[in-house]
Amino acid sequence: MKLLRGRAGFLLVAASLLIVQTPLAAQNINHKLTPYLKSGNLPALAAAVVEQGTITEFGVVGTRKMGAEIPVTIHDKFHLGSDGKAMTATIAAMMIEEGKLKWDSTLEDVFPELKDTMAPGVGKVTLEELLSHTSGMRADDENLMQLLKDSFDVDGDLNDLRYWLLKESVKLPLETKPSTAWKYNNRGYTIAGAMIERVSGKAWDELIVERIFEPFQLTTAGLGTQSTLGKIDAPLGHVVQKDGQVKAYMAGPNADNPMILGPAGCLHLSILDLATWAGWNAGNGTRPPCNIVKPETVKKIHTPVFTIKGDKPARPGTPPNGKYAHGWGWLTVDWAPYPLLYHAGSNGKNLAQIWIDKEKDIAIVMMTNIGGIQADEALRELAKELYLNAVARY
Repeated sequence: MKLLRGRAGFLLVAASLLIVQTPLAAQNINHKLTPYLKSGNLPALAAAVVEQGTITEFGVVGTRKMGAEIPVTIHDKFHLGSDGKAMTATIAAMMIEEGKLKWDSTLEDVFPELKDTMAPGVGKVTLEELLSHTSGMRADDENLMQLLKDSFDVDGDLNDLRYWLLKESVKLPLETKPSTAWKYNNRGYTIAGAMIERVSGKAWDELIVERIFEPFQLTTAGLGTQSTLGKIDAPLGHVVQKDGQVKAYMAGPNADNPMILGPAGCLHLSILDLATWAGWNAGNGTRPPCNIVKPETVKKIHTPVFTIKGDKPARPGTPPNGKYAHGWGWLTVDWAPYPLLYHAGSNGKNLAQIWIDKEKDIAIVMMTNIGGIQADEALRELAKELYLNAVARY
């Protein structure tokens, strides 16, 4: 998810976590990660491997700010980006299991008061189409950029702002007939968030804390930039500028996308907490916490909806060719015998990747505090190395 424009050590967790266990036998793989700092021109890099619900390898190397000696730690918070979309899809699934929504709930079902203002066909757009990027609604274009700027003048909480963005967006004609084309759409995920907010009576920002962060014990997870104002207390996001120089971004309005886009991906957490989330998905939701959604619902969230056939390379942090489900994609790579469940996230200044082999119950998570193609390629090479090593142990 890239929307912004212009704008040492480690501690082994000996205690068993509720969802993913981190035993004393887990290997520190800092030595494996260090070479990728140079090949990817990365300030910092964190990674972990989860096998059958147990973290077997993990590590973190580098600095919070390029050019400075501020070593990262295993509990440092990295930006998650669009990997948070799967969490939004899971909250939507909770609403479905509770009878508050359906996969085929439409915009006019949930917002009947706006029906007369909706452009032709928009009212019939479903929750599933929004979560799978097949709604046909306008995506990350100049109109959305203008709405994001205008939202700062709108009064109210974030849920009020998302309802306002929804009201403005449903007036726009569809670009394609729903379910007939795929286009990565952060506007669509924000609107799906508004649907969740309407039926739950709570802001998405409150729900993700109550429904995901707390039950999964993601103690480092939070919303917005990973560092706090005026401090380098987490890995800062970095951008490679046109002149080749790398710029670090302190916390502030230009360090992340506007929080109105929270349901599309404005989150942060540590690599161990990301491993917990990924390991639960690798196990199809059969491990604690078992009261999130049913295993068959997790399977539905992971089930492909549309096959992506793009003729251009995908931006780092957005899905490449493959199949797309609900906040998850399925990607074929030459180093795995079958497609892997995959998603990446980036605000242009950070990058995260999740790779899952559901057949072998293996999850690999990686995060760095810089965006761009070089970083994306480095993480993919690391994923290959970690995956082949994990399969060899299987």
